[in-house]
Amino acid sequence: MGKRLEAVTLSVFLCAAFLMPPFVFGSKAKARAENVEQAEVRAMFLNVGKADAALFFLGDRRYLIDTGTKESAEAMLRALSFFGVSRLDGVILTHTDSDHVGGLKALLKSGIAVDRLYASAFYTLKSADRHPVAKQAERYNIPLSWLSGGDVIDAGNAMRMVALGPLTRDGDNENNNSLVLFLDTPQGTMLLTGDMEVQEEAALIDAGLVQRADVLKVGHHGEDDASSEALIYTVKPQIAVISTDSGEAPDTPDPKVMGRLWNIGAEVFVTQKATCCVQVTLRAGNAVGQLIQYQVG
Repeated sequence: MGKRLEAVTLSVFLCAAFLMPPFVFGSKAKARAENVEQAEVRAMFLNVGKADAALFFLGDRRYLIDTGTKESAEAMLRALSFFGVSRLDGVILTHTDSDHVGGLKALLKSGIAVDRLYASAFYTLKSADRHPVAKQAERYNIPLSWLSGGDVIDAGNAMRMVALGPLTRDGDNENNNSLVLFLDTPQGTMLLTGDMEVQEEAALIDAGLVQRADVLKVGHHGEDDASSEALIYTVKPQIAVISTDSGEAPDTPDPKVMGRLWNIGAEVFVTQKATCCVQVTLRAGNAVGQLIQYQVG
């Protein structure tokens, strides 16, 4: 099957996945519907420097997407403690770059229980034996699921993370092997892009997989090799979050990326502005963002 046909088939599958309703009946159905409507959807994009780590509260489930660097692991663990997290239903590593997987070892050593690890099925490494997530999964005896376009993580309460990509393996640029996740909930939606650059963006757009989302986690720390006009004008988020520290990477966030986001009316948050995180809450299709600061003293 050619790549174009694969993309079209995947696009049809994902559209069906987005539209398929749950089938429930009677008083139990009413109670379940009320629970679904009231289920919390909150994302905390942690200040881990020029790196990525985001904590998700989806009803009673807890997920972490990326773990920052080895050096920022303490900041990640402090935030998890601040939010009272002692167990994670899943930890999702978008790709193998050290500013995304660097804190994984510290997390697993911390005593926080992790039910399952997830990683991109595509990577530039020549062998899975060298994959940092696979090695830690084996060491700590944690189940590992490999994800690519079309896979779904069911988070309960009619919530799910749909993997839009990667569709194919990029043998040269690990950023374009990033997991791209569409968080679909009754309260609203988020597009979580890892470090995907314009090449992966174009592949997903051409396949018809990119759609509107209430929140956009901006790709590659706001650098100018990501967040094309095509992507931003398709997603048109209410809120965009950039995870970076311009002290570490003065070229982030790039003015052109900021301009594109402002042009479509997005409210832009940068994690370096908060000592703890940028928190985004979804309610009835509305996204509300705020900076969470640690109290001094």
